[in-house]
Amino acid sequence: MTASAPAYEVERLQFRYRTGSEWVLNGLSFEVHPGEIFGVIGPNGSGKTSLLKLLARVLTPQEGTVCLFGCDLSAMRQDAVARTVALVPQDNSEIFPFTISEMVLMGRFPHHRAGPWGLRGFGWESTEDVRLAEAAMQETDVLHLAHRVIRDVSGGERQRAIIARALTQQPQVLLLDEPTAFLDLNHQVDICAILRRLNEERGLTVVLVSHDLNVASQYCDRLLLLNAGTAFCMGTPEEVIRLDVLKAVYGCEVLVDRHPDTGAPRVTLPGRVAVRSKE
Repeated sequence: MTASAPAYEVERLQFRYRTGSEWVLNGLSFEVHPGEIFGVIGPNGSGKTSLLKLLARVLTPQEGTVCLFGCDLSAMRQDAVARTVALVPQDNSEIFPFTISEMVLMGRFPHHRAGPWGLRGFGWESTEDVRLAEAAMQETDVLHLAHRVIRDVSGGERQRAIIARALTQQPQVLLLDEPTAFLDLNHQVDICAILRRLNEERGLTVVLVSHDLNVASQYCDRLLLLNAGTAFCMGTPEEVIRLDVLKAVYGCEVLVDRHPDTGAPRVTLPGRVAVRSKE
């Protein structure tokens, strides 16, 4: 991989789930810089989750190219992609009853060579695997829960454990789909702080899909605003989180001001008077 290349270079991306159906992503082009936190925002159905799966090579585009650090993603083996990119999906409800330590250790799977008949993962936990898993659990503050069953912990603890599994892959890029969704305020703050620390201390490139425009504005270096599968706007939070842009894409009136501490754009829903006057 080319060190000076963009983390991702996406050119004229076209994707749909079935032949003859509408394009989910249509002619999308953008770059993700190494070491940045890149946010993907947009209304429901704009293609955000599909884009994340394309970047992880879980899905394959019908047209266009995706390059990962200068390498054509379509020409890479899936295990090679998994050694560079870790995906934290939104839906974690169907997790089997593994302990947290067992689940986190699964992040080492892409780093092991296939054994007889091409099989992987039977009795493969080395001392180094365990060390890396414990370090990831320590970093995400779930080491004390290592022997708990993943189904028996809170949503915030489960999300931190899943991020630990992703870190155990030792990726250069972390892809996250709605990492703060369905979490209480305390756990939202925890997850965002973990992501910022990983970015600053490890130089980890983070691609973050979020419906929460304030999370995206406060924590992302740049934003890609999708609308109906196309790039409506891309730039810094100041360039994207604007009244005219949000009204054009979301079709509603909101308030945009500045966060009192960071100065980043902040989105607020209209008050009761504004809502009633619209009726």
